[in-house]
Amino acid sequence: MDKLRRYAFINKAYPFCALVFLWYLLHIIVDSPAIPSPFDAFENFIAILPGTLLIHIGMSFVRIVAAILVSLLLGGIIGVIIGMNKKADGLISPIIYILYPLPKIAFMPILMILFGIGERPKILLIIFIIIFQFILAARDGIKDIPKEIFLSVYSLGLGRIHVYRHLVFPGILSKLITATRNTIGISISVLFFSENFATSYGIGYFIMNSWSMVNYVEMFSGIIALGLMGLLLFKAIDLIEKYLCPWTKLKNNFIENHQ
Repeated sequence: MDKLRRYAFINKAYPFCALVFLWYLLHIIVDSPAIPSPFDAFENFIAILPGTLLIHIGMSFVRIVAAILVSLLLGGIIGVIIGMNKKADGLISPIIYILYPLPKIAFMPILMILFGIGERPKILLIIFIIIFQFILAARDGIKDIPKEIFLSVYSLGLGRIHVYRHLVFPGILSKLITATRNTIGISISVLFFSENFATSYGIGYFIMNSWSMVNYVEMFSGIIALGLMGLLLFKAIDLIEKYLCPWTKLKNNFIENHQ
C-alpha cells in the first residue's frame, strides 16, 4: 500500500516538477525580464491571491461555468431531439455542419453591439463556440445505442419518459461528460480573448493589463491562475464522471486487467 501511495504521489508530482524545471531552464537561457523565474512568479501568485487575483479568478470562473452549463443543457436537448428523430436530424444536422467550422470568435463585436458590453456577450461567445460539441456528442451517443436495445425496451411496454430516463440519458451521459472535458481548453481560450474587451475583471484582463504595465511577474502569476482554474475544472469533471458514470471505472479496470 505504501508503494502504491508513493507511486501515485510521484505520478502526480512529476508533471508539475517537469514544468517548473523547463520554465526555470527557459528563464536562464533567455535571460530576460519577459521570462521571470518560476519561484518569483509563484511567490507573487501567493502574495496577490487573497486580494486582487481572487476577484479575477472568481469572475472568470463564473463566466466559464455559466457558459458550459448552458451549452450542456441546450446542446444536450438539441442533440437528443435530432438523435431520436430522423426528420429533425435531416433538417438540423446540415446547418450544424455549416456553422461548426466557422470562426465564431469574430462575432464578438456583433454580440457587444446587440447585448451591450456586460457579461452576456462574453458568455454567449463561449456558448456559440462550444455548444456544437454537446449537440454532436448527444446525437452520436444515441446513434451508438444498438437498435436491439431500443426494441427490447419498447417490448417491455415502457413509456417515452422511462425510455429517456433509463436508456437514452445513461447512454449519452458519458459522451456529454467527455464533450465537457474537451471544451474546457476551448472555453478558457475564448474567455481569455473575450475578457480583453470592455471589462475590468477576469484573468484575461489581468494578464494583458500586467503585460501592458510591463509587470511580467504578475503576468505569469495570472497565467498560473489560469492553469490552476483549468486543472480545477478538469478534476471537478473527473469527480462528476466517477459519481454519475461508475461503469466507466469498471470498464477501465477490466481493460487494464486483461492487457
